[in-house]
Amino acid sequence: MSKAPLTQAQLLEQCPALFTSAPHSSASDAYHFVSTVEVIDEIRQHSWFPVSVQEASVRDEDKEGFQRHLVRFRHFDDLVNPKENAVELLLFNSHDRSTAFSISVGIYRFVCANGLVVADSVFESYKIKHIGDRENDVTTAIANIGAFKPLLQKKIDTFEAIILTPTEQESFARAAIPLRFDEQLQVNHRDLLIPHRVEDEKSDLYTTLNIIQENLLRGNVKGVNTQTGRNFTSREITSISKDADVNRGLWDIAERIASIKSPELTMAIAA
Repeated sequence: MSKAPLTQAQLLEQCPALFTSAPHSSASDAYHFVSTVEVIDEIRQHSWFPVSVQEASVRDEDKEGFQRHLVRFRHFDDLVNPKENAVELLLFNSHDRSTAFSISVGIYRFVCANGLVVADSVFESYKIKHIGDRENDVTTAIANIGAFKPLLQKKIDTFEAIILTPTEQESFARAAIPLRFDEQLQVNHRDLLIPHRVEDEKSDLYTTLNIIQENLLRGNVKGVNTQTGRNFTSREITSISKDADVNRGLWDIAERIASIKSPELTMAIAA
């Protein structure tokens, strides 16, 4: 994750798929191609700058350069005056029909270099399908995210103010297991609550969310496959879609916990 905006040369080096100028040959004539690099240029005009890129690996070499990719943007204000958490704009796209163009909201937490993805139940992703004509109202999506930033910061403040008991933290961890592990993969939920730095030795909801997220995504969680009886150690999640799904699921769980622990605060924010 870069602390400064990525240059055009860095974007090309790290994610060539951004610069693909036509869809994959398997796309039909009805497929409406959306150039990622053109959208990046447009987003820059609204003072959001790319700070991180990622592209999916491909099994079919023919689809190299057309695969799913993700660009994370940070606003000029947050680049000039960085704080503990930064709201990010997330751009998902592909050129092989596997992913629709979409813009979502994320949060970058500097203390642990974790990038969260906010659940659709909180901020519904702005999507443009690759079929048919589209009006280029990216401006509207960016405006909505800009207006949502203060609300999201209030949510973070609320999560940080909610203190969980050890039992409640364990409930969170147990609820999170299915987001990463299939039913036959048995892990100790307490392993998901192990912090990796002194700053995370806290029991508030937001810190707990980030600890669980880091352990799920970065792997090294040990468990047993109940079908084969073999031990396993989880690997880091590198899939763009799986990463986003786990993040959204965790945020949904945190929202439910907040509504139980402090309903008056969550209702006030929603209003």
